[in-house]
Formats: sequence, C-alpha cells, structure tokens
Amino acid sequence: MSSFTLRPLEGWAYLAPALLLLAGVFLVPLIFTLSFSLDTPPSAQHYVALVGEPLFQRVLGNTLTISLQATALTVLIAYPAAFHLALQPPRRRALLMALVMLPFWTSILVKSFAFIVLLGDQGVINRTLRAIFGSEAGVTMLFNRVGVMIGLTHYLVPFVILPVLASLLGRNQSIERAMAVMGAGPVRIFWNAILPASLPGLLAGTLMSLTLSLGFFVTPALLGGRQDMMIANLIDFYTREVLDWPTASAISIILLCLSGLLITALLRAKRGESLL
Repeated sequence: MSSFTLRPLEGWAYLAPALLLLAGVFLVPLIFTLSFSLDTPPSAQHYVALVGEPLFQRVLGNTLTISLQATALTVLIAYPAAFHLALQPPRRRALLMALVMLPFWTSILVKSFAFIVLLGDQGVINRTLRAIFGSEAGVTMLFNRVGVMIGLTHYLVPFVILPVLASLLGRNQSIERAMAVMGAGPVRIFWNAILPASLPGLLAGTLMSLTLSLGFFVTPALLGGRQDMMIANLIDFYTREVLDWPTASAISIILLCLSGLLITALLRAKRGESLL
C-alpha cells in the first residue's frame, strides 16, 4: 500500500488560498482599524482618553456584566438540554437536534423583532397574562435587561448544547456502569464521571458564548434600554452619530484585546496554568 506524503512546500500551496482569504477579510481591516486608532503621527491619545471617559467605563462594565450573565444563564439552560439529548436514542435525538438548530434558521434581526412582538406591553405574553389574571397583570420584559437576556440566551444556547453533547456522547460509559455496580448512586455517578467527561465541551461552549456575547449589537439595540448599551453599540454611536472614527477604532481594538484576554484566561484555566 502506497502512502501519500506532502512536502512542506506543497502543504503551503494548499494553505495559501485560505491564508489569503483570512488576510483579506481579517488582517487587512484590522491593520486599517489599528492605524485609524493611532492617528498620524502614531499616538495613543484616543486610548488614554477612553480610560478616563465615564461613558466608556459604564459601557465596558455593562458589556462584561451582560456577557457574563448571558453566558451563565445559557450554560444553566443548555447543559440539562444536552444531557437529555445524550440519553435519547439516535432517531429521536436527530429530531430534537433539528429543534435545537432552529435559531440558526432565521436572521438575528428577524428574531429580535419577533421578540418585540412576544415581549412587548401589548405582546402575546402580556395579553395572555391579562386575559388570565386581569387587566392589571403584566410584566415589563422589553427595553430593559430582561429583554436583552432573553434575546442573547435564545441565540447562544445552541453554541453550548452542541459541544457539550459531543463530549457526553464520546464519554466512556463503562466507568459509569462500574460505579453503579460498586453501589454508587445517580448523583455520585454524574458528579464523578459524567460531569468531568463533559468539561471539555462545556468549556468550549462557555468560551464561544462569552466571546460572541461581548460583540453583540442588534439584540441590545432593539431589546434593551439606554442603560444596556454594549461596546458594539458604543462603536456605532461614535461612527454614525459623533463621526469620531479614531475613537471608534480604538474601542474596536480594545474589544478585540478583551476577547483575546478572556480566551487566553479560559484556555489556561483548562490546562490548570497560572493566569499571570
């Protein structure tokens, strides 16, 4: 049987189209954004100004708080769903997975407008509550943090379910059977065997959820209030309203660095390394 061996030069030839695409759609715009943020001649004045800017500090705090809250809520919803899917037979699991993938079938803009119809003061949910409990019943779920959490969680749940499910399906179930034979109960089996086996998928899902939520724009813009502005909304404010492109570019670079720091911290935590 003959073996196929790639020489280093041939390997780079295969990688060249993908590398050129990445350079064109990511690296080149990133270089332009960085140059805008540094002005001419190069200066860090926009970064220094942002450090003492109350608006930026408040929006940065909002972004971190909303991202962490949305990620925690997403994990709490997605993990039990993934565990339930892992227990199902293959045919039923495939049907349920189609339901999990439903959020990917429509645009996030369309879904946000749909949530306005559902969550508004005259929306489906509040009308149902008033029909059951009287005209005074109703819950404010739009243009506040509640609407943002619902919108973000709905979008992020599949990104956690899929890697957690992959880890659960790939685990060694003989360990669980051995523990059951030795008298371990369901809680102990889950805590000592199932949960550790699912941690790689859980970490991957948490990482994706956190990094995606940091850059959200449409959901907080449509479902949140003024107090729920995130960094992406602040970038839009500086580019379209204030027309301050250097400051907007500086905020974009800060957001990119923040995402990189969070990814590095999570990956080091996975390997048990020090963050310093």
